[in-house]
Amino acid sequence: MGQRETTQERLNELKSKALLGGGEARIAKQHAKGKMTARERVDAFLDPGSFEEFDQLKTHRCNHFGMEKSKIPGDGVVTGYGTVEGRPVFVFAQDFTVFGGSLSSAFAEKICKIMDQAIRVGAPVVGLNDSGGARIQEGVESLAGYADIFLRNTMASGRIPQISAIMGPCAGGAVYSPAITDFTIMVENTSYMFITGPEVIKSVTHEEVTQEELGGAHTHATKSGVAHLTAVDEQACLDMARELLSYMPSNNAEDAPIVPTNDPFDRQDVSLDTIVPDNPNKPYDITEIIKTVADDGVFFEIQGDYAMNMVIGFVRLGGRSVGVVANQPMILAGCLDIGASVKAARFVRFCDAFNIPLVTFVDVPGFLPGTDQEWNGIIKHGAKLLYAFAEATVPKVTLITRKAYGGAYDVMASKHIRADVNFAYPTAEIAVMGPEGAVNIIHRKTLAGAEDPVAKRTELVDDYRETFANPFRAAELGYIDAIIQPRETRQRLIRSLKMLENKVDTNPPKKHGNIPL
Repeated sequence: MGQRETTQERLNELKSKALLGGGEARIAKQHAKGKMTARERVDAFLDPGSFEEFDQLKTHRCNHFGMEKSKIPGDGVVTGYGTVEGRPVFVFAQDFTVFGGSLSSAFAEKICKIMDQAIRVGAPVVGLNDSGGARIQEGVESLAGYADIFLRNTMASGRIPQISAIMGPCAGGAVYSPAITDFTIMVENTSYMFITGPEVIKSVTHEEVTQEELGGAHTHATKSGVAHLTAVDEQACLDMARELLSYMPSNNAEDAPIVPTNDPFDRQDVSLDTIVPDNPNKPYDITEIIKTVADDGVFFEIQGDYAMNMVIGFVRLGGRSVGVVANQPMILAGCLDIGASVKAARFVRFCDAFNIPLVTFVDVPGFLPGTDQEWNGIIKHGAKLLYAFAEATVPKVTLITRKAYGGAYDVMASKHIRADVNFAYPTAEIAVMGPEGAVNIIHRKTLAGAEDPVAKRTELVDDYRETFANPFRAAELGYIDAIIQPRETRQRLIRSLKMLENKVDTNPPKKHGNIPL
């Protein structure tokens, strides 16, 4: 009996140490920065009472630099699984109060264990990142630990959803794990990501920059596109991750959960008839159309502050999760450029990997012209979007609301790259190029010899618009399945997706393609 009591006392002592992490003083310091502890984050993220912890008592094995005298059960990361809206999810939360959240080989082993388990059982992994980077005292063992995690990120990609929440520092090699995962959420003002910090940059390039300017949430949401979402505080970040998971299946062999709605599938909305202006050069907000047709008007936008000429995100149509890709006429007239192409391509491939149908709203006058775009590889980057749409085998429904010109028409989920159903509004303009540009080329000599070039140009432009800048020629050729009234959009999309529910399509047998990276 005495031995049993001693063992229980020892267990209780170790558990207490694990729960305290780096101690009360460091916890208070964490709270003073407006940050939760690792355990508080896990509890706030998962369904109440659902967390099952792994390796609570695991410690590092380093005997250098006095580390053998400093061992804390758990070693700076909390790992395990629980549920989100009743569905299993694996989670790891880096604990900044323990050795600054630095990664040791034991720390990495804990993360790898839950990732391996997640892959085996087919459940998402969510990482709550808050770490000073590699544990320097362990040298190459720490670097090996990072690589072990990166390998699992790669092997899990396309098999289970992976979400990274950046809730503090994430620097050096640590950034590559979030970069491989499907979505990255950053907390404003308290999180940052960069390969090399401000001090190193200053010493090498003499450039002075703050952590926030270099790698804060705003920077990565607007300039680099590394952050898919930003949150005002940690609770909002965790809520965002939960909502994001609701649009995804648990793994690539399942479908996303169906969410019942009272929004009628055959609802018509007359406001759609006037959203697209009569003037083809007048902008409008494509998100108005997206929200109007979505279940209950809910649109979960992704990367809303980056490459804003392209809109991506999730809606539900008839209770089913759908990925939306849309040109935004409000920004750069909806032209495709490098940022927009890469942004949409990665989203398309995510949806395709996880059986989420794609609806594409098209209003694109072409690719953005200019030396900056050409020299930075618009050909290669634009091809990524083309490749992604062509490769995707999920149900694909496309709606041309207005312009669909040139190669951009082909790229934006046209019938020719295996879109299943292609609709157009009566306002659609489908041609090689816009009427003004076409007239300049086709009728160059006529205009040069005209008595009144301005009047003649107007006449020829109107004639071209009447002949080509409409959806009828494409419909005659079967490239458009139906020209629909805007008010019918919701029901036509839902009917099409219902028809495509059991679609089976495959790509040729191969190890993998060579997407133009």
